[in-house]
Amino acid sequence: MEEKRLIYLDHAATTRTHPDVVSAMLPYFTEHFGNPSSLYDLASASRTAIEDARKKVATAVGAVPEEIFFTSGGTESDNWALRGVASAYGKKGRHIITSAIEHHAILHTCEALEREGYEVTYLPVDEYGMVQPGAVEAAIRPDTILISVMLANNEIGTIQPIKEIGGIARSHKVLFHTDAVQGVGQIPIDVRELNVDLLSISGHKFSGPKGVGALYIRRGTRIHPLIHGGAQEKKRRAGTENVPGIVGLGRAIERAIAIMPEKSERLTKLRDTLITGLLRIPKSRLNGHPTERLPNNANIIFEYIEGESILLLLNAHGIAASSGSACTSASLDPSHVLLACGIPHEVAHGSLRLTLGEETTAEEIAYVLDVVPKVVQRLRDMSPLTPKELRTR
Repeated sequence: MEEKRLIYLDHAATTRTHPDVVSAMLPYFTEHFGNPSSLYDLASASRTAIEDARKKVATAVGAVPEEIFFTSGGTESDNWALRGVASAYGKKGRHIITSAIEHHAILHTCEALEREGYEVTYLPVDEYGMVQPGAVEAAIRPDTILISVMLANNEIGTIQPIKEIGGIARSHKVLFHTDAVQGVGQIPIDVRELNVDLLSISGHKFSGPKGVGALYIRRGTRIHPLIHGGAQEKKRRAGTENVPGIVGLGRAIERAIAIMPEKSERLTKLRDTLITGLLRIPKSRLNGHPTERLPNNANIIFEYIEGESILLLLNAHGIAASSGSACTSASLDPSHVLLACGIPHEVAHGSLRLTLGEETTAEEIAYVLDVVPKVVQRLRDMSPLTPKELRTR
């Protein structure tokens, strides 16, 4: 039986753990299995490995090791940033600013905080999904304690003006957090240059393992723990450390930074080829900013058809893609990101997100550009919404 073709274009959802990362992790499952909190010699290898990984993560984002705290991933890091600051500064104020297109790890946490008496301002975005710095400044109040705006959007790839927003936050003495889960390993990041106080990272977005991430906390930032029960991570994040995962995170981010210049240049060219080809399909449009976007992200809307139907037919052709965030793929509702960009409800359903990765080739992109127009046409021929001039039968 012929092996089914697999063209994986959902790297914004997750990435394959690189063999080098797996090799680095393996000894910490078997040979170096000691609990880092123990005092005997067996534990020292685990402690050393954790601190080595901390240095690698810090170097990757322009921080110092003492500002890096390991978590279970981006969702925990986002929750900790919001809840930790809200708890620490609740007596000073109970107002938080974020954007309407954040990941649900931010939005759902904000909703939970609202139920606890906090007030949240959800900033609108323009048609490209861009937050305007002036809108951020206008929303700041005397009781504002935190601003959280993502570095780059997970669905449409738009890169936000984080440095400018961070400067505004700092001038008003308001803490600033950015969810950088999609940006790490894709674009250069320097926490000092970006003026951020907190920054979220997730390992599985850049060929690291799932279930491990980090939160950068600028030195001097007051934040309460999210998880209690132990003295790990300088008494800020309780729980026995995931040593293999942390080692994998360190190796993955070190590797991601090393290959980023060449990888970003190559993927940008492939991305542009993909976008140009897909926009030749009638009644299609690009979602997100045309230039200020992640090098691996192409998000296109095809009118008159459903994104889920596109995904099923692409899967039959061996193409793995997404219609939005993988975290909400079971939802029948259109993307909150696309709706926030002003796209009508009925049109937003027809989105396709293709996110490229390190292994993506020009031949694969050519295959996708051959298949997608046929899939779109087939679905339009079946749809009662399709105008007569777009039908082939």
